[in-house]
Amino acid sequence: MPEFRLEGISTNGKTVQGILEADSPRLAKEKANQMAVQRKFKVLKLTIRGTFIYKVQKGNEKPATGEQKAFTKEEVQEALSKMGFRVLYVRKKLFDIRPKPPMADIVTFVRVSADLIRQKLPYNEILQLMTNDIENKTLRDTIREINTELKQGRDSEKVFVKQEAVFGKFTAHMLGLASKSGNMAEIYESTAKFLERQAQFKKDLKSALIMPLVTLAALFAAVIYYIGWIFKPMAEIFAKMKIDLPPMTNATLQLSYFILDNIVVILIATLVPIILAIRFFTTPRGKYILDKFIWKIPAIGSLLHKTSIEIFCRVFHALYSGSGENIDVIRMAAEACGNRYMEAQIKTIAIPMMVEKGAGITEAFEASGVFTKTAISRFHSGAETGTVKHTAHQLAEYYEKETSYKMRNAIDFIQLWITMIIMIVLTGLTLVSSETAFIKPKRPGMGFIELQNIISWFT
Repeated sequence: MPEFRLEGISTNGKTVQGILEADSPRLAKEKANQMAVQRKFKVLKLTIRGTFIYKVQKGNEKPATGEQKAFTKEEVQEALSKMGFRVLYVRKKLFDIRPKPPMADIVTFVRVSADLIRQKLPYNEILQLMTNDIENKTLRDTIREINTELKQGRDSEKVFVKQEAVFGKFTAHMLGLASKSGNMAEIYESTAKFLERQAQFKKDLKSALIMPLVTLAALFAAVIYYIGWIFKPMAEIFAKMKIDLPPMTNATLQLSYFILDNIVVILIATLVPIILAIRFFTTPRGKYILDKFIWKIPAIGSLLHKTSIEIFCRVFHALYSGSGENIDVIRMAAEACGNRYMEAQIKTIAIPMMVEKGAGITEAFEASGVFTKTAISRFHSGAETGTVKHTAHQLAEYYEKETSYKMRNAIDFIQLWITMIIMIVLTGLTLVSSETAFIKPKRPGMGFIELQNIISWFT
């Protein structure tokens, strides 16, 4: 998260300085103004902490280049001069973009860290080792920054939460809590497992929904192109000769005329709703509606539902302690489940019932309407026997095995139907194309050989 240096002046003329974090300059300005109202001072300046590129030389040694984060160019020059370097230049990096590292790199970092923690290796040494081995620049710089701040004695949770843009909200929060929990290895292992399942969930969703839709869209476009621009010239030859066209050929030719005459309208009617739908489903409201109805999709809807419950249970198991702090655990598990509708139902129904009405976990989860009967039954048994944490782990493992197996079957089923649709479409195109072989000329002088030559010229 970007850092901003706040400079201001109080009502009695004293200088006010501080550091605040915000996702954007606009949010930083709003946060600074709120602080100014509360603490009664005037904001004079907000400076974002950026990356500066420098080139220095010490004595007769070869000049060296590097990067340094700072609020101003002068700060970098002063720091380098104090270290005995002759500053050749310092300039601000024009495009200070930090692309998010691949999920595979983050999972590797978390899982390797868990293994090294189990081997009793000091955490600062683990971070140093990972800094040396990780190839992704964004992740490497992030880990180096975390290690530096932890050595300075800063709060681990705040240090990791500041890196939400790199790790993701849930992962950053989990890693931040790990050092305070007394069981870092287990939390790191659970986090790695969560990340792997989340990646698999997205991969399965892509295989089950996105790729079939892309395939059908490409097939539809290919058919339109064939009918409008390839089939039409051949059919028009026969039409100009006043030869009676077979039914399918004639119907396809008329369809071709319709497409070419109304191509702009067809494109607008097709693309505009798709663009509007994509934009709507990227909004919070759109994501909520999409996640609410995605569970109703035949074949894979129930699997996506159970996958969300599995992720919820896995996070719940990793953080549940059996104490009164578990409202926050339920909230975090809801945010991590990957379904906005499920998250909203738990936050607006289940948690208020537990906090305001003192309802039990089973009653609250059942009222939310997002848990299966199996999950409710297992949580009920766990609440009665005092093994809610263990029950959540069992549910996560059970749904992982069930959804992994059934999702593969569902993907195979969908791919089979896509293959059948492609086969039907290609068969139809073949029939229409081959129908021209049965065309019989009526015009005198047009013999079979001449007609055959025309057909062979097009084919």
